[in-house]
Amino acid sequence: MCLGEAAYVEDHGVCGFRATPLKYNYDGCVGSPLFGVGKEPRANRCLNASRPNVVCFFVIATSSLVPESILKKRRTLEQVKAKRAAKAAADRVHRKKVRQIAFKSAEKYIKEYRQLEKQAVTLRRQAKSTGNFYVPAEAKFAFVIRIRGIIGVSPKVRKILQLLRLRQIQNGVFVKLNKATINMLRLVEPFVTYGYPNLKVTRELIYKRGFGKVRGQRIPLTDNSVIEKSLGHVGIICIEDLIHEIFTVGEHFKQAANFLWPFQLSSPNGGYTKKLLHFAEGGDAGNRGAEINKFIKQCL
Repeated sequence: MCLGEAAYVEDHGVCGFRATPLKYNYDGCVGSPLFGVGKEPRANRCLNASRPNVVCFFVIATSSLVPESILKKRRTLEQVKAKRAAKAAADRVHRKKVRQIAFKSAEKYIKEYRQLEKQAVTLRRQAKSTGNFYVPAEAKFAFVIRIRGIIGVSPKVRKILQLLRLRQIQNGVFVKLNKATINMLRLVEPFVTYGYPNLKVTRELIYKRGFGKVRGQRIPLTDNSVIEKSLGHVGIICIEDLIHEIFTVGEHFKQAANFLWPFQLSSPNGGYTKKLLHFAEGGDAGNRGAEINKFIKQCL
């Protein structure tokens, strides 16, 4: 009869281990090999020779040592968790700081825009009171939209359209106006329409149809972090900074305009009137001036 099983189990505290029946012979107990260091102990089964109908189990305890590989893995995981926690805390602090800067920048830009509007109103009133005409300042940038395909396009015009990044119909881009770009627009006038958007339309374009170019990929501007990663080195960290740089044609206009993926606009509500004719002749091509604002709203 097997004795001491309960006492052995109680002393070693292994009552909860699973006892697995093993093969045995008619001579008595046959021990099973252990799993090894750090594994669950296995149970042996014996058949009492004097009491053949009684089957008893006894547990063989094993060592509780943990392999070095598991310890290393635990240490590595703890280090990774600590680094992630530190990075998350630093990111929270950085985002809070960026939000504060963006809020202050937005307030400053609003004051600047209102001051420009008041200045224009004052100049217009002064001109009217003295019997003169008020002539607004020349536009510094334009928004160009391609309205025709590749049929009948000469190689020179095609190259200019590629330089302007207008590769598809209904693509639009912001262009800084200087002598070179004005001459380029004159050459491609039959295939594009352009004009001078106001602040409201510029903001709507970037907010509604704006995508950024990040490592050659088209990324939606859903977070200021997308702008900060690409244009943070030039002081543009939020979407309001981007709008201000475009509208005022700042020092880093080129970087800001190139960061914006060419806008993909819809066809205007009601369709086109006549693409082959100039806007001054009742068509759609060429310079629209301030009328581009109405056209862009139809395409949004």
